Amino acid sequence: MLEYIDAKTLKKMFLAGVANLSANKEWINELNVFPVPDGDTGTNMTLTVMTAAKVLVDAPDSASITDIGKIIATGTLKGARGNSGVIMSQLCRGFTKETEGASKLDKRTIASAMDRAVNSAYKAVMKPKEGTILTVAKAAAAKAAELMSEGISMEEYFSEIIAYSEFILEKTPDMLPVLKEAGVVDSGGQGLVMFLKGAFEAFKGNELKLDLTSGHSETSAAPKGIDTSNISTADIKFGYCTEFLVNLEKPYTDKDEQEFKAFLSSIGDSIVCVHMDDIIKVHVHTNHPGQAFEKGLTYGSLTSMKVDNMREEHNEKLVTEEEKRAAAAEENAMKSEAAEVAATVAKAEPAGPHKDVGFVAVCAGDGLSKIFKDLSVDAVIEGGQTMNPSTEDIVSAIDTVNADNVFVLPNNGNIIMTADQARYLCDGKNIVVIPTKTVTQGITAVINYVPALSVDENTEHMKKAISEIKSAEITYAIRDTEIDGMAIEVGDYMGIGDGHMLAVSKDMKETAIETIKAMMDEDSEIVTIYYGADVTEDDAQEIADTIEEEYEDAEIDVAYGGQPVYYFIISVE
Repeated sequence: MLEYIDAKTLKKMFLAGVANLSANKEWINELNVFPVPDGDTGTNMTLTVMTAAKVLVDAPDSASITDIGKIIATGTLKGARGNSGVIMSQLCRGFTKETEGASKLDKRTIASAMDRAVNSAYKAVMKPKEGTILTVAKAAAAKAAELMSEGISMEEYFSEIIAYSEFILEKTPDMLPVLKEAGVVDSGGQGLVMFLKGAFEAFKGNELKLDLTSGHSETSAAPKGIDTSNISTADIKFGYCTEFLVNLEKPYTDKDEQEFKAFLSSIGDSIVCVHMDDIIKVHVHTNHPGQAFEKGLTYGSLTSMKVDNMREEHNEKLVTEEEKRAAAAEENAMKSEAAEVAATVAKAEPAGPHKDVGFVAVCAGDGLSKIFKDLSVDAVIEGGQTMNPSTEDIVSAIDTVNADNVFVLPNNGNIIMTADQARYLCDGKNIVVIPTKTVTQGITAVINYVPALSVDENTEHMKKAISEIKSAEITYAIRDTEIDGMAIEVGDYMGIGDGHMLAVSKDMKETAIETIKAMMDEDSEIVTIYYGADVTEDDAQEIADTIEEEYEDAEIDVAYGGQPVYYFIISVE
């Protein structure tokens, strides 16, 4: 057994860490406090490190520790998604910065690198919270420093560090009440532990193979607590995983999109149908792939066609809930891929006339995208709660804006840190991130932009405006839990407002109405209801009419958002 880490071992350890994280990402997603159907943490951390892994896997055998470190640092920075992904990228950056120039890593060097990694990660977070991935990383670094002079083997050294990390991870619910209330450990901390465990397996000589094309490890297993051993593959209702891109050759209206989605729903499930610019990304599980292709051809030419026989290729044994989770994970991956394709297309287009100020916004939903474009936002990145864009996605969007100053509206609390990272990769432009946590805050920020004011004055003006608006989303629960004193069961409808649970019930419209009532006060004047892809305008109007009857002095507006996951996004101002 090695008593140090050389360049080849470091490469193997990083790739194995990625493999183990990928294998457990769905389980990690389920640890998110709010039980919404949009698993974030595991997916974001995996996509972050996967960006580096795809480059690192081709690194030559002659690559040094410094070479490998640069690949890891650059790749994770570009691929960073969500708060957990950004923190993971900073941990990697700090570690590799400390190991530059080293020919091998002994215990003392590793301890110093882990300490620098933690310092880099803490600096990246404006208001660090204990009981998170930061706490677990700090604990691992502290144990590494404590043991570096002990007369123990390198294997014992790593084993003790990981064991202590797991011990601290189990303590995170005692540090963050919201974790204890939900009955989970911190998801980011769990992701880091899974990464470290995978890396340790490689150090011990065990191989964890990673499929870089899909992001799934060959050693992946079902999440803990799910027994799939007695479920037959006959339970797979639709046997062919079908994917393709449509290059549009004629106008594609909202009606066309609804018709296409309805057709796909009639022949299968696990549907992703994402329209961006002149491209439609399609994914469907069906027994008739040819019918999906034929329908796609009515809108344009097809490329990137792929059909997998899920029964034959995977022989997976899935229960209904596992199908839903797998579909959600695939939807995230497919939408991210579509966003990357669209970003490439957008970047190839010529920039408009040069101007002083431009805007970039992130949102999910064709209706919301149109609203931002109608408000003269220059570039809209398809993304949000279900698919956090990477740092590189945001940089690509900024590059398309021909302006000296570019305001970036993340419109999601989990994208703000990613947008901040993008600032460091843009040359020649002043990038200002307005910390919008919801699309309603983003819309408010743009509306409150005043051309006559300076960039600094507008920054403060927009920040003040978003602080005065209340936001909420209506979605459904994917697991039982208790939050803010409210008991939640799988399938319940939830009203989540500015980080708090506002209403829970078995009825979607009732939940929306109670959520709005919880947001209203004597100063409330305007309520806007943005209805999503899975509900109708009539549904939204029925809610609006009920609120209008009770609050006669308030103005109630209904607008099409087209967003996934959230039936309604609501603002009160």
